[in-house]
Amino acid sequence: MQNKVDNRRALTIAEMLVALAITAILLVAVAVAFNASVISYRENENAFKAINSARQALYRITTQLRTGYKVEPNAPNNKCSFFTADDQDITYEYRNAVNKLYLITNSNGHEYVLCDNVTSMSFIKTPTPDGLDCKSVQISMTVQSGSLQKTLVAAAVVRKNLR
Repeated sequence: MQNKVDNRRALTIAEMLVALAITAILLVAVAVAFNASVISYRENENAFKAINSARQALYRITTQLRTGYKVEPNAPNNKCSFFTADDQDITYEYRNAVNKLYLITNSNGHEYVLCDNVTSMSFIKTPTPDGLDCKSVQISMTVQSGSLQKTLVAAAVVRKNLR
Protein backbone atom coordinates (compact mmCIF):
# COMPACT_ATOMS: atom_id res chain seq x y z
CA MET A 1 0.00 0.00 0.00
CA GLN A 2 1.00 3.41 -0.77
CA ASN A 3 1.11 6.05 1.97
CA LYS A 4 -1.03 9.01 1.24
CA VAL A 5 0.23 12.37 2.34
CA ASP A 6 -2.35 14.37 4.22
CA ASN A 7 -2.57 17.81 2.57
CA ARG A 8 -4.95 19.33 5.12
CA ARG A 9 -3.61 22.34 7.01
CA ALA A 10 -4.58 23.51 10.43
CA LEU A 11 -4.05 26.93 12.01
CA THR A 12 -0.97 27.26 14.11
CA ILE A 13 -1.04 28.76 17.58
CA ALA A 14 0.68 31.90 16.30
CA GLU A 15 -2.01 32.41 13.64
CA MET A 16 -4.73 31.91 16.22
CA LEU A 17 -3.14 34.50 18.54
CA VAL A 18 -2.89 37.03 15.70
CA ALA A 19 -6.57 36.47 14.80
CA LEU A 20 -7.55 36.82 18.47
CA ALA A 21 -5.57 40.07 18.81
CA ILE A 22 -7.19 41.56 15.71
CA THR A 23 -10.65 40.57 16.97
CA ALA A 24 -9.91 42.13 20.39
CA ILE A 25 -8.78 45.39 18.77
CA LEU A 26 -11.95 45.56 16.68
CA LEU A 27 -14.16 44.88 19.72
CA VAL A 28 -12.40 47.60 21.74
CA ALA A 29 -12.89 50.07 18.87
CA VAL A 30 -16.61 49.23 18.72
CA ALA A 31 -16.93 49.59 22.51
CA VAL A 32 -15.20 53.01 22.47
CA ALA A 33 -17.46 54.22 19.65
CA PHE A 34 -20.57 52.98 21.46
CA ASN A 35 -19.49 54.67 24.72
CA ALA A 36 -18.87 57.97 22.89
CA SER A 37 -22.30 57.69 21.33
CA VAL A 38 -23.96 57.16 24.73
CA ILE A 39 -22.09 60.11 26.27
CA SER A 40 -23.05 62.36 23.35
CA TYR A 41 -26.69 61.28 23.62
CA ARG A 42 -26.78 62.12 27.34
CA GLU A 43 -25.19 65.53 26.82
CA ASN A 44 -27.64 66.38 24.05
CA GLU A 45 -30.58 65.19 26.12
CA ASN A 46 -29.49 67.31 29.13
CA ALA A 47 -28.96 70.35 26.89
CA PHE A 48 -32.42 69.86 25.37
CA LYS A 49 -34.02 69.64 28.81
CA ALA A 50 -32.27 72.80 30.05
CA ILE A 51 -33.14 74.83 26.94
CA ASN A 52 -36.71 73.54 26.84
CA SER A 53 -37.22 74.39 30.51
CA ALA A 54 -35.93 77.92 29.87
CA ARG A 55 -38.22 78.33 26.86
CA GLN A 56 -41.23 77.23 28.88
CA ALA A 57 -40.32 79.64 31.68
CA LEU A 58 -39.93 82.54 29.24
CA TYR A 59 -43.23 81.69 27.59
CA ARG A 60 -45.00 81.67 30.96
CA ILE A 61 -43.43 84.97 32.03
CA THR A 62 -44.15 86.80 28.77
CA THR A 63 -47.72 85.52 28.62
CA GLN A 64 -48.44 86.70 32.15
CA LEU A 65 -46.72 90.04 31.57
CA ARG A 66 -48.73 90.76 28.41
CA THR A 67 -52.01 90.33 30.25
CA GLY A 68 -50.80 91.62 33.61
CA TYR A 69 -50.61 95.08 35.15
CA LYS A 70 -48.81 97.12 37.82
CA VAL A 71 -45.34 95.94 36.86
CA GLU A 72 -42.89 97.32 39.41
CA PRO A 73 -40.51 99.55 37.39
CA ASN A 74 -37.95 100.00 40.18
CA ALA A 75 -37.41 96.34 41.03
CA PRO A 76 -33.83 95.10 40.65
CA ASN A 77 -32.91 93.59 37.26
CA ASN A 78 -33.02 90.06 38.70
CA LYS A 79 -36.70 90.49 39.69
CA CYS A 80 -39.98 91.21 37.97
CA SER A 81 -43.02 91.86 40.20
CA PHE A 82 -46.54 92.45 38.89
CA PHE A 83 -50.20 91.49 39.11
CA THR A 84 -51.48 88.83 36.72
CA ALA A 85 -54.76 89.06 34.80
CA ASP A 86 -56.48 87.16 37.61
CA ASP A 87 -55.13 89.59 40.26
CA GLN A 88 -52.36 87.40 41.68
CA ASP A 89 -49.42 89.35 43.04
CA ILE A 90 -46.35 87.45 41.81
CA THR A 91 -42.61 87.91 41.46
CA TYR A 92 -40.16 86.15 39.18
CA GLU A 93 -36.75 86.17 40.81
CA TYR A 94 -33.39 84.90 39.60
CA ARG A 95 -30.95 83.86 42.33
CA ASN A 96 -27.41 83.51 41.07
CA ALA A 97 -26.18 81.81 44.25
CA VAL A 98 -28.20 78.71 43.35
CA ASN A 99 -28.56 79.26 39.56
CA LYS A 100 -32.36 79.05 39.68
CA LEU A 101 -35.35 81.07 38.58
CA TYR A 102 -38.17 81.22 41.13
CA LEU A 103 -41.85 82.05 40.91
CA ILE A 104 -42.97 83.65 44.18
CA THR A 105 -46.64 84.18 45.01
CA ASN A 106 -46.50 87.29 47.16
CA SER A 107 -49.91 86.76 48.77
CA ASN A 108 -48.84 83.59 50.60
CA GLY A 109 -45.04 83.63 50.17
CA HIS A 110 -44.82 80.29 48.38
CA GLU A 111 -41.78 79.81 46.18
CA TYR A 112 -41.56 77.48 43.21
CA VAL A 113 -38.47 76.64 41.19
CA LEU A 114 -39.35 77.50 37.62
CA CYS A 115 -36.01 76.75 35.95
CA ASP A 116 -32.67 75.20 36.97
CA ASN A 117 -29.19 75.67 35.48
CA VAL A 118 -29.70 79.41 34.93
CA THR A 119 -26.31 81.14 34.90
CA SER A 120 -27.59 84.68 34.31
CA MET A 121 -30.89 86.45 33.90
CA SER A 122 -32.11 90.01 33.69
CA PHE A 123 -35.42 91.84 33.43
CA ILE A 124 -34.98 95.22 31.72
CA LYS A 125 -38.09 97.31 32.34
CA THR A 126 -39.22 100.29 30.25
CA PRO A 127 -41.24 102.59 32.52
CA THR A 128 -44.37 104.47 31.52
CA PRO A 129 -44.02 108.27 31.14
CA ASP A 130 -45.23 108.84 34.71
CA GLY A 131 -42.68 106.30 36.02
CA LEU A 132 -45.26 104.42 38.07
CA ASP A 133 -45.58 101.36 35.84
CA CYS A 134 -43.87 99.60 32.93
CA LYS A 135 -44.67 99.60 29.23
CA SER A 136 -42.53 96.60 28.39
CA VAL A 137 -40.06 94.13 29.82
CA GLN A 138 -37.10 92.60 28.00
CA ILE A 139 -35.88 89.31 29.42
CA SER A 140 -32.52 87.68 28.86
CA MET A 141 -31.82 84.22 30.28
CA THR A 142 -28.71 82.06 29.95
CA VAL A 143 -28.87 78.37 30.80
CA GLN A 144 -26.00 75.92 31.01
CA SER A 145 -25.79 72.20 30.51
CA GLY A 146 -22.29 70.80 30.80
CA SER A 147 -20.04 73.03 28.71
CA LEU A 148 -22.92 74.31 26.54
CA GLN A 149 -24.36 77.75 27.36
CA LYS A 150 -27.40 79.08 25.54
CA THR A 151 -28.90 82.56 25.90
CA LEU A 152 -32.59 83.03 25.22
CA VAL A 153 -34.19 86.44 24.88
CA ALA A 154 -37.85 87.47 25.01
CA ALA A 155 -39.84 90.65 25.37
CA ALA A 156 -43.36 91.45 26.46
CA VAL A 157 -45.43 94.60 26.11
CA VAL A 158 -47.77 95.11 29.04
CA ARG A 159 -50.99 95.63 27.06
CA LYS A 160 -52.92 97.32 29.86
CA ASN A 161 -50.27 100.03 29.97
CA LEU A 162 -50.31 100.94 26.27
CA ARG A 163 -51.28 104.60 26.39
